[in-house]
Amino acid sequence: MSAPVEEEYEALLQFMYMAPIGLVQTLADGEITMVNPLCAQLLMPLSPDGQLSNLFVALEAVMPDLRQRVQDFPDGHGTVCDALQVPIASGHAGRRQSQVLSLTLLKLDAERLMAVISDVTQSVRRDRELRQSQAWINTLAIGLTDYALVSLDPRGCIQDWNPSIERITGFSAEQVSGRSLSMFYPGDAISEQRVLDRLHEADRTGWSLDEGWCMRADGSRYWGSCLIAPLHDRDECSTQDEHAYSLIIRDVSDRREAAEALLKAVSCDHLTGLYNRRAFFEAAELEMQRWARFPRPMSLVMIDADHFKRINDQYGHAAGDAVLRHLAAGMSATFRAMDVLARLGGEEFVVLLPDTTLEGAEAVARRFCQLIAGQSVEVGDQAIRYTVSAGIATMDEDVANIDALMQRADEALYAAKAGGRNRVERWQPESHPAIAR
Repeated sequence: MSAPVEEEYEALLQFMYMAPIGLVQTLADGEITMVNPLCAQLLMPLSPDGQLSNLFVALEAVMPDLRQRVQDFPDGHGTVCDALQVPIASGHAGRRQSQVLSLTLLKLDAERLMAVISDVTQSVRRDRELRQSQAWINTLAIGLTDYALVSLDPRGCIQDWNPSIERITGFSAEQVSGRSLSMFYPGDAISEQRVLDRLHEADRTGWSLDEGWCMRADGSRYWGSCLIAPLHDRDECSTQDEHAYSLIIRDVSDRREAAEALLKAVSCDHLTGLYNRRAFFEAAELEMQRWARFPRPMSLVMIDADHFKRINDQYGHAAGDAVLRHLAAGMSATFRAMDVLARLGGEEFVVLLPDTTLEGAEAVARRFCQLIAGQSVEVGDQAIRYTVSAGIATMDEDVANIDALMQRADEALYAAKAGGRNRVERWQPESHPAIAR
C-alpha cells in the first residue's frame, strides 16, 4: 500500500472510530478487526462470554441466522441486510422495556464485512404511536358514511342499537343488544379478557384501535377497523360501573392487501410467514404490560424441531425449509388467532398464549406434537417425517419479564429433548431455581 493511500486509509479508520454511529468491521467469518466505542457499548452486553471478538457470536442469541445470511449472499459485494430491527429483551430485574437495535450489514468484498449498528428503541416507540395517531385521524376523516357506531357498557357489551350496525355487519338489533363486542370477531380472535384490555387501553390512552378480520352475521369475513373511545370523563368517574364507550366499526377491505403486505414486510419471518423476532417481542411487551396491570393466566410454549440438522444433512436445505414451513402451517392450524406465533430463528419457534393456564397450554402443545408426528412433508419424491419437542411455562409473580418466562420454557424444552424428544414438558419449580425479579 502506497504512503498516500495508507494515510487515507488511516484517516478513514479514525473517522469510523469517532463516528456518532456504531460501526464494526469484520472478516468474512465475523472476526472483528475494528469496532468503535459506540458499537462496542451496544454489543458488549450481548456477548455470551464477555468478549467482543466475533460479530456473529455476539449477535447469535438475537440473530441466529446472521452467519447464514452472509454465507447465502450471492454477490461479491453489496447490502446483506438494511436497517434490520433486532429486539433485545431487557434481561434486567424489574425492567420490562425491550431495546431495539438497527443493523445494516454490508459485504465490502470476499474477505470483509462492515456493520452499522444503532439503538432505535425510542424511534420505534414513537413510530408506533405515530401510526396509531394516523389511524385515528384516518378513521375520523375518511369514509364517514361507511361505519357502524354503537355504545358500550363497562364490560364491552352493546347498549344502544344503531341502523348502521345492520348495514355494515348484517346483525339485527335483537342479535346484538346486550352482547359483547367480541361477536363481531372470529371465534378465536378475541377473548372476553381481551375485550376488557381494550377498554382499559381506551381509558389510559384515549382510544384503542384494532384492524383485522371481522365477521358478518352470515359468517362471511371482512377486513375491519374497530375503534373504541371512552365517553366518560376519567376524572369524574369514581367507579368502573360509571364508564361508557363508543365503538366505531369500518369495513376497510379495500385496504387489506396493502395492510397485509406492510405487515408481512415489517413483522413476518420471510420463510414461514409467522411473526419475526421483532414483532414477537413487541407483542410480548404489550402482553406483559397488560399482565402487570391486571394479572391473569398467560403461558408460553417454546417449540423446536427434533434432529433438524439431520434433516438438512440428509435431504438438503431446501427440504429443511419445507419442513419449517410445514411446522409453521401446523402451528397456525392448531393455535388460536389471538395467540402470538413466531419464529425466533433456525428451527426454534415460540407461542405466547394470553388468557391460558399451564394446563391449557400443555393440552394444545400436546395436540400440536401429535399433529406433526402423524404427518409427513412431501419434497419431490421424498416423504419426510419428523417430530417436535415443546417446553411450557406460565406467568406468575416471580417472573420479571418476557426474558424470564422464555428462559423457563426453554429449560422445559431442554428437559423434553433430554427425555427422548417428541414430547411436551412443563417448567417445574422444584427442579429449577426460581428466576428472581
